[in-house]
Amino acid sequence: MGDIVETKPYGSWPSPIDAALAAAHDGSPEWVGFVGDETWWTEPRPEEGGRRTLVRGGTRESVLPAPWNVRSRVIEYGGQPWAGAVPAAGGEPLLVFVHFDDQRLYRYEPGAEPRPLTPPGLRWAEPRLLLDRGEVWCVLEEFTGGRPGDVRRVPAAVPLDGSAAEDRTAVRELTAERHRFVTGPRLSPDGRRAAWLAWDHPRMPWDGTELLVGEVGEDGLLHGVRTVAGGPEESVAQVEWSTDGRLLYASDRSGWWNLYREGTPSPPFGRGDPQLASLAPREEEFAGPLWKLGQRWFAPLDNGLIAVVHGRGATALGILDPESGDLADAAGPWTEFAPTLAAHGSRVVAVGASPRTAYEVIELDTASGRARVVGAAHRDPVDPAHYPEPRVRTFTGPDGREVHAHIYPPHHPGHTAPDGELPPYVVWAHGGPTSRAPLVLDLAIGYFTSRGIGVAEVNYGGSTGYGREYRNRLREQWGVVDVEDCAAVALALAEEGTADRARLAIRGGSAGGWTAAASLTGTDLYACGTIAYPVLDLTTWGSGETHDFESRYLESLIGPLAEVPERYVERSPSEHADRLTAPFLLLQGLDDVICPPAQCERFLANLDGRRVPHAYLTFAGEGHGFRRAETMVRALEAELALYAQVFGLNVPGIPELELVK
Repeated sequence: MGDIVETKPYGSWPSPIDAALAAAHDGSPEWVGFVGDETWWTEPRPEEGGRRTLVRGGTRESVLPAPWNVRSRVIEYGGQPWAGAVPAAGGEPLLVFVHFDDQRLYRYEPGAEPRPLTPPGLRWAEPRLLLDRGEVWCVLEEFTGGRPGDVRRVPAAVPLDGSAAEDRTAVRELTAERHRFVTGPRLSPDGRRAAWLAWDHPRMPWDGTELLVGEVGEDGLLHGVRTVAGGPEESVAQVEWSTDGRLLYASDRSGWWNLYREGTPSPPFGRGDPQLASLAPREEEFAGPLWKLGQRWFAPLDNGLIAVVHGRGATALGILDPESGDLADAAGPWTEFAPTLAAHGSRVVAVGASPRTAYEVIELDTASGRARVVGAAHRDPVDPAHYPEPRVRTFTGPDGREVHAHIYPPHHPGHTAPDGELPPYVVWAHGGPTSRAPLVLDLAIGYFTSRGIGVAEVNYGGSTGYGREYRNRLREQWGVVDVEDCAAVALALAEEGTADRARLAIRGGSAGGWTAAASLTGTDLYACGTIAYPVLDLTTWGSGETHDFESRYLESLIGPLAEVPERYVERSPSEHADRLTAPFLLLQGLDDVICPPAQCERFLANLDGRRVPHAYLTFAGEGHGFRRAETMVRALEAELALYAQVFGLNVPGIPELELVK
C-alpha cells in the first residue's frame, strides 16, 4: 500500500520544519581561500550570537572560539575579512583577520592568542599578506567626524610586526586619498604594479567604477596612478592579474558583465599593449553587484585557464579557456554559486548550492574535472520530501516587460488540500534592490510551503543577473517598477488559479521591506504584509539617516533630491500611512545603522489613529539583517502567526501574535 495522504486545509499542515530548524540553517559559508595547500573559509554561528568563525579545511573545525567574530564593517556591508599564508614549507599558517567587535586587524597563528596589528578606531577589509614585505595590504576606512559621511578610504599597508597596534603613524597609506570608495590593491606577479577599483558619489559600484593601475615605487608606495578602464556608465566589478602579468577584469560595457584581458603581456613579459580582448562575449553575467569588497566571480589559474561563476539568472561554476573562448561547467547538483572563489594550482574552491542542498564549500580539480564537497556539507535535517520545489517562471508585467520569478507551491508528502480550495501565497521581494533571489534551498521558504502556504520570489525589474538593461529598469523608478512587477506575478498566479486572490501577502527585508510597504500603501492587492528593517521615508533616509555607502543611492533609484523633492514625498510609504488598511508585521533591529529604527518609528507615528491592526517587534543587538537564532525564530513565528490570523488558518504550536490598532 502507498503512503496515506491526509486532506487538510492549506496552512494547517503539520510540518517537521520549525522556526528553530530554519534559523539553524540560515547563512552560508563565505570568503573561501587557500593557505598553502589547505582551504579555509568563514561560517556563520547563529546559535553563538550570530558570529562568523574561521574554519580550517583540513580539520573542518573552527579555529577561533567565541567571542571572536571574523567580519568586517567597511562600507557597513563589509568585505573579505581574512587572509593567510604559510611562511615556510611545512610551517604553521600565519593568518590575519578583522574582529567584528572592535574592527581591528589581528595576527593569528594556530595555538596562540590573536594579537592586534592595528590601533582602535579604524576599519579594515580585503587583507592580503605580503610576507616578503612584512606587511598586510588592505582597505583602510577611517571616520573623521561624527556624521556618516565624515569618512575616508584608501589602500594601506599594515606592518606584520605589530608596531601599528597602538601607533596610527605606523600605518602606511599607499596612495593619496583620490576616491570615496576603493577596493583592495592586487599586485602583479612581478610586484611592479598594483590594480584596484574606485568610484565616487553619487554612483554605486554597479553604475560605474574606474579600474586604476599604479606603479610600485622603491618607497613601497603607488605612483603614477591612472585609469585604464571604467567610467560613469561602465561598471568594472573585479580585477585580477593573469600569471603572465596581464590585467583581467569584468566589465559591463557590452550590457553584460563579461571578461576582458590586456592584449599582450606586461613587463617583464612584454610591453603591455593596452589593446583589450573580450574573452567570452555572451549575453550572460560573469560578475555581479559589488556589495562587499573582495567578492570574486573569477579566479585565474596557473595554467592560464580562468575559473568563473557565470550565468543568466542562476549561476554555474565553469572553467574558461581565454584563448579559444571554450567554457566547460563543473558537473554536480549545484545550480547557484556565491561570489567567492579561490584557485591554487589546478584546484578551485567555491561555494555552491541548489534547491535540494544548502550552500557547501566545493573543490573542483580542473585536471580531472571532479568536483566534491570539502566543507559545510549539506545534511538533510528533515526528509527532503518536505523541501520546497521551485518552478522557474517568467511573467508578463506592465508594457509587456518580462518579470522573472521562482514559484514555490505548497508542498507536503503526506497532506493535500480539499478539492476546490486555492492556497494562500506570499510574495517575497528581495533586498538590494540591486540584487537577486538565488535559486537555492531555503528552509525559511520551506517553513511556509510545507504548511500549505505558497511563496513567490520575484526578481523584479532592477534585479541583477539579467544584464544592465534589466538592471536599469529601476532607475528613478524605485517604488514603481518593483511594486508593479510583484503585483503582476501575484495577479497572474491568482488569475491562472494557482493562488487565492483573497489570500495574498507580501514580505521583504531592507529594500524588500520598502517594496512591501510601498505595495501595502499603494495597492489594495494584498491582505497583509511583513516588513523587515525597511526604508520608509526617503527624504530623511537619503539626507543623513543612513550610512555613507548608500547615502546617494537614491539619486539613481529616485532622482536627485534637489531636482525632484516631490517624488521623494510621493514615493515614501511613511507619507501615505493614511492609505494603509491591511494588517502588517514590522520587524526591526535596534542596532541597524543602514535602515535605523527611526524609519519605523516615523511610519508608526504617521499611522497613529488609523486603527490598522499591526505588530512592531524590535530586537536589541541586531543590525541590518538578523543573525541571532533566537531573533530569526521569533520573526518567523510572528510572520506565520500574522498569516494565520488574517487568512483564517489553523496553525498549531506557534506563539500568538498580538495585533494592536
